[in-house]
Amino acid sequence: MEDNSYALFQKGMGLLEDKHPAQAALVLEKVKVVHPEKASIREALGRAYFNHGQYRLAKEEFLKAVEIEPTNDYAHFGLGLSFKKMGDRRMARRHLKLAAIMKPDDKYISALVGLSG
Repeated sequence: MEDNSYALFQKGMGLLEDKHPAQAALVLEKVKVVHPEKASIREALGRAYFNHGQYRLAKEEFLKAVEIEPTNDYAHFGLGLSFKKMGDRRMARRHLKLAAIMKPDDKYISALVGLSG
């Protein structure tokens, strides 16, 4: 499967872009088995889970992506949104603020950080 990982990753990303998060997750899970320490794979899988409404699974993947690559602004953003969906506004705000600091020109992230408690 090693040689096929990039093709599977691209397939998973295509499914994600085409708004098929459940199918994307199935494909990306296969890639994660081969490359568990790749932040990009964890982030993509987190996106797939989040878009499929599986916020706890999304949170776990975004947490791992942030652990692997602490400066991954999108993983912090996804983590913040996952915490928000799960009702933990304190942790949501923490990760959304980190994403906003890392990507200060993103007005969408900045607006989310400004949400009232």
